[in-house]
Amino acid sequence: MTSWLPSLKTNTAEEGYELAVKLSRMAVKLTQPDAEARERMRGQYAEDADALIVASHVVATNFATVAAANGYWRDAP
Repeated sequence: MTSWLPSLKTNTAEEGYELAVKLSRMAVKLTQPDAEARERMRGQYAEDADALIVASHVVATNFATVAAANGYWRDAP
């Protein structure tokens, strides 16, 4: 079986952010594997500013992890 996450390494910060979003989405999918249940709940949080802020925080935390794994995309001195 091929892993959906072979590495945290990305070439750019933008790729890192996209990976952070994917990590966040996969966490939800693994926590609630029932696609129909996730679809039913989507309407509840789509109109809830607090839920959207929390989702943004989760992405930001994952982005910080990816950024650290990539040395913040800086070249070594």
